[in-house]
Amino acid sequence: MSTDRIIFSRPFRAARELPNVEAVLSSDHSHGDGPFTASATAKLREITDAPHALLTTSCTSALEMAGLLLELGPDDEVIVPSFAFTSTATAMALRGATVVFADIDLESGNIDPESVAAAITERTKAVVIIHYGGVGADMQRLRELADTHGLALIEDNAHGLGGRWRGRPLGTIGTVGALSFHDTKNVHCGEGGAILLTDEILMARAEIIREKGTDRARFLRGSVDKYSWQDIGSSYLPSELNAAVLDAQLSEFGTIQANRHRVWDSYAAALPDWAARNEVRLMTVPGDREHTAHLYYLRVPSEQRRDDLISHLSQLGIVAPFHYIPLDSSPAGLKLGRTPTPCVRSAEFSKTIVRLPLWPGLTEAQIARVLEGVTSFTV
Repeated sequence: MSTDRIIFSRPFRAARELPNVEAVLSSDHSHGDGPFTASATAKLREITDAPHALLTTSCTSALEMAGLLLELGPDDEVIVPSFAFTSTATAMALRGATVVFADIDLESGNIDPESVAAAITERTKAVVIIHYGGVGADMQRLRELADTHGLALIEDNAHGLGGRWRGRPLGTIGTVGALSFHDTKNVHCGEGGAILLTDEILMARAEIIREKGTDRARFLRGSVDKYSWQDIGSSYLPSELNAAVLDAQLSEFGTIQANRHRVWDSYAAALPDWAARNEVRLMTVPGDREHTAHLYYLRVPSEQRRDDLISHLSQLGIVAPFHYIPLDSSPAGLKLGRTPTPCVRSAEFSKTIVRLPLWPGLTEAQIARVLEGVTSFTV
C-alpha cells in the first residue's frame, strides 16, 4: 500500500487562474470593482439565481454586513446554532447583540427549529442558519417561525454554494445569504466571500456599507457625479486579484462539483455495511434537498472511539479531522451569549464526528485507500 499522505482538503486549480491574475497585474486596475469582479458576480448570480450579489473579502465580512443591514444593536438577540464556526456568532456579537445558542438536529448537524422556537423572546431579531455540509436546513419550519415572530433569517451558506432546498438555491431563501470562498471551500480565491440579497432596498444600502460607507458604486455606474460619505460601513470589497481567481474557479464550477460528488458518492456507496456492523451513523441527505458534496462525515459511538479512528487513519497516512467545538461552551460564548437550554446534541455531534478527505483531485486509488482505512477499523 502507498504511504503517500492523503490530506483532508486541497484547493482546486482552475485553468484560467494565472492568465486572469496576469491580466490584472498588467492593467491599471488591481483594486476592487473591475472587470473580473463584474464577471465573477454575474457567474455567481447565475449559479444562485440571486437577484443581487456582492463579492466581499470573506464570509465573515458578509455576515458582518448582514448585521449592519439589519441594524442589530445591544437591545437585540440573535439565535445561532451552537455547532458552528466562530464567525457565525462573532459577526452578530460585533454589533453588540446578544448571541443566543440553539441546539442542532443530530441527523443533519443543522439548527433544530424547535430549539429555535424555545429560544425566541421579545428581543429576538434574527436567526442565523448554517446549511451544514451543504445540506439545506428545515427552511419550512424556520420560515414559519420567522414569519410568525417577524424575524430576519440569515443564511450562513459557507458550505452550500449550488445546493438547493426543494428546488430553491441555498442562500436565497432567507433575508440575507453569506458565502465563503476560503481555500477550504468548493470554490475559492484564497480568502473571499459574497453576500446574496433579494431586497432592492437592502441591496442599495449594502453597496454603500461595502464601500466604506460611500456611494462610490453609484459613481462608477455614472448615477452621481461624485461620491461622498453616506452611511456607516467598512472595507468589505475584495481586490481584483481575488476576483480574477474566483472568476476562473466559477468558470469550472460544474467540473468541481462533479468531481466532489464522485468522491462523496464513492464513500456513500461503500460504507453502509461497515457502518451498520459498527453502530456508525453516516451522513445522509433528505430527498427534497440537493447537497454540494462539501464534506462527507460519519459519527462513531463515542469521543474515545472518534479519537481512535482519527489516530488509526493517521497511522495509515490519511488525514481525517473532527469539526467545530460547540460555541455555547467556549470562553467567548459564555461571555457574549446565553444558552436557554443546554445544547447537548451539539456537544454529542462535536465529540463523535469524523470527516473524510474530500477534494476534486482525489484519485480512485486514494479513495480506495481511505475506504480500506476506514473499514479496517472496528468501532
